[in-house]
Amino acid sequence: MKHKSGFVNIIGSPNVGKSTLMNKLVGEKLSIITSKKQTTRHRIQGIVNSDNYQIIFSDTPGIIKPGYKLHENMMSFVTQAISDADILIFMTDIYETPSKHAELIERLSKFEIPVFVLVNKIDQSENEKLIEIIDLWHKALPKAEILPLSALHNMSVDFIMPRLIELLPESPAYFSKEDLSDRSMRFFVSEIIREKILLIYKKEVPYSCEVVVQEYKEEEKIIRIRTNIMVSRDSQKAIIIGHKGEKAKQLGIDARKDIEAFVGKQIYLELFVKVDKDWRNKEEKLKKYGY
Repeated sequence: MKHKSGFVNIIGSPNVGKSTLMNKLVGEKLSIITSKKQTTRHRIQGIVNSDNYQIIFSDTPGIIKPGYKLHENMMSFVTQAISDADILIFMTDIYETPSKHAELIERLSKFEIPVFVLVNKIDQSENEKLIEIIDLWHKALPKAEILPLSALHNMSVDFIMPRLIELLPESPAYFSKEDLSDRSMRFFVSEIIREKILLIYKKEVPYSCEVVVQEYKEEEKIIRIRTNIMVSRDSQKAIIIGHKGEKAKQLGIDARKDIEAFVGKQIYLELFVKVDKDWRNKEEKLKKYGY
């Protein structure tokens, strides 16, 4: 049997379940998940290996109308994922209709590569409504394969992998068979901390934060991690720290627990909060932070 390998890229609106799906398919929590929009900011690749194939999944930021330069750069990750896919997964849910993505659907209808439309959250839908939604997607993208599922509850997810493997192009592996992702451990540490910020803080504050791992030092019995949490304004710094440092302490406890589970080792975590004024609208800052 010849070896297959390819890029399976997942795109769609915020909060339709892209990150949940990729984590399920890869078998590891690589993408952070919250109920807030813009949780995913980067293109995150998760790699599934077998003797006969390698699938490189890409999770991407939710498609939005940019309000900051940060958003523009996030949308460039989506554009790139559309252009370099061997198989494209367009993720939607039972609350969306094709009319929301008219321009994108016109583009996808001309694709020669396989396109899947995955309609998520079917556990929240009545059967009659679901049939109507599926019919709308069939009419909008007649060449695409339409699959209703619930990524959260693992309903119909098992049908996806065999079909993807079948459609993969013949190719040698792009990455080592030992790799789980193209991202570094520092990146995943920063994402875990950012997930906790999204969960703990409200309103605009989480969206104004960027987490930078300054030091990741692995010793025999412990990993020492020092991070900076960058915010846009002085008032946000005070909110992150909280009264007598209580919020920052909670953030540290919650993040340390998940990081230890991810790396499988005890960690010592230091968090510092710093102001980098209006970083979301400065191109040089965005490049520095990996956007």
